[in-house]
Amino acid sequence: MGVFQDASGKTPILASVKEAERRLLEGESSKGYLAITGSPQYAAAVGKLVFGAEHPASKEGRVATAQTPGGTGGLRVAADFIKQCFPAANVWMSEPTWPNHPSVYRAAGLEVATYPYFDATTNGLAFDKLLAALRGIPKGDVVLLHGCCHNPTGVDPTVEQWAAIADVIEERGLLPLVDFAYQGFGTGLAEDAAGLRTLLRPGIEMLVVSSFSKNFGLYNERVGAMSLVARTPEAAQAAFSQVKVCIRANYSNPPCHGAAIVSTILSDPALAAQWEGELAAMRDRINAMRKLFVKTLAAKGIDRDFSFIERQRGMFSFSGLTREQVERLKTEFSIYAVGSGRINVAGMTQANMDRLCTAIAAVLR
Repeated sequence: MGVFQDASGKTPILASVKEAERRLLEGESSKGYLAITGSPQYAAAVGKLVFGAEHPASKEGRVATAQTPGGTGGLRVAADFIKQCFPAANVWMSEPTWPNHPSVYRAAGLEVATYPYFDATTNGLAFDKLLAALRGIPKGDVVLLHGCCHNPTGVDPTVEQWAAIADVIEERGLLPLVDFAYQGFGTGLAEDAAGLRTLLRPGIEMLVVSSFSKNFGLYNERVGAMSLVARTPEAAQAAFSQVKVCIRANYSNPPCHGAAIVSTILSDPALAAQWEGELAAMRDRINAMRKLFVKTLAAKGIDRDFSFIERQRGMFSFSGLTREQVERLKTEFSIYAVGSGRINVAGMTQANMDRLCTAIAAVLR
């Protein structure tokens, strides 16, 4: 349910990844351990991609990045760090959020709570309710935000809304934790980082968890990162020492291969350009399927407005289908989705679109 598929229904290996692996195979000379926080070259590449090479936080040395086993591993490192350094803090998550978020943070011994996010009547962001809820969160608590391509709704704040969210976070003294799993899958690499960079004002501290499962197609290589941003370089290194303690007690040090692929691609301008082209093609395919889905449903005579599907971003959408309708899709048409009505747009193809929309039209009627 959570992987990209191409027009033939397969999860491809990117050509840029294949070329990076060829170079790594030819040049590899050791299978020795990485450091506790992974490869410094990888950390530098992640910092430039996420924060931008010219962001003051990066240039001033206020960012410290640890390589982690996937985005989920990064979330757990962040959870252990929060539990160790801020044991009384609650972690606030959007309603809805990725179903594994609360499990990861409860497993670390943290209390979780929710704030409103999705407005089912408009199939958009419940922005006023979101802001009101943030204003009621106690100082020092953690707010988990999706950097882009919100999973499961596909609904993201605008840049202006991000600025308003940043205002409240700063006023309330909250710690933002940004899950940034889909950079490049929304509008573009820099565009998708706009919300995160809007949050990152002078004096604001932050945790950011990155994943390269989607935008590099490295699902089974488990390539992620957990970055912290502090007020000073000294504070960043002091906090990072506690991150190392958490990692040492968990998995000791990360795997090498996937991160080496990312480092190799991002450090070579030609390979990086090739990768960005492949990423754009994945993004364009998803957006094309959104448009075709809305167009095909309308052609089936459905007068319900599904245009919100086109406005959503990333692989996932809340379709607006009820649990009963999802169950009918399964039992009567052998079409499967999760009970909430969340759909993976990347599962749609030119070949299956007519059958899919015919079935949806039947359950809507």
